[in-house]
Amino acid sequence: MIEAKNLQKSFGEVQVLKGVSLSVKQGEIVSIVGSSGAGKTTLLQLLGTLDRPSNPKECELLINNKKVVGLSDKALARVRNEDIGFIFQFHQLLPEFTALENACIPAFIKGTDKKQAEEKAKELLDYLGLSHRLTHKQCPFRR
Repeated sequence: MIEAKNLQKSFGEVQVLKGVSLSVKQGEIVSIVGSSGAGKTTLLQLLGTLDRPSNPKECELLINNKKVVGLSDKALARVRNEDIGFIFQFHQLLPEFTALENACIPAFIKGTDKKQAEEKAKELLDYLGLSHRLTHKQCPFRR
């Protein structure tokens, strides 16, 4: 599902990722752990195609066997919509929508009908142990 080779990312003179390679198979659950500033978020942004590597000619990133390094913004948006998904914890959720509605939004953007989108969203939220929060609108810690 995800194959990354030699991912590098620098911000100015600070090299955050120095040739990261990894493979994640379909259905595999992976945790990325490390100290603050180790590059966890940067790695996730590269793997999620939200950012681009600093070494595009020297690295490789495949998502569902699609080479994504070098794709246009529009093509990357399609990959994000069709091949990968994110569940953000706080500010990325739209507070006026329930957890179920937030989980359905990518499917609606893709053109999936409401019933099918809701069934898949419920399945995913249940898998993540969140089915009890389907109708909740905001994180209880947020003000």
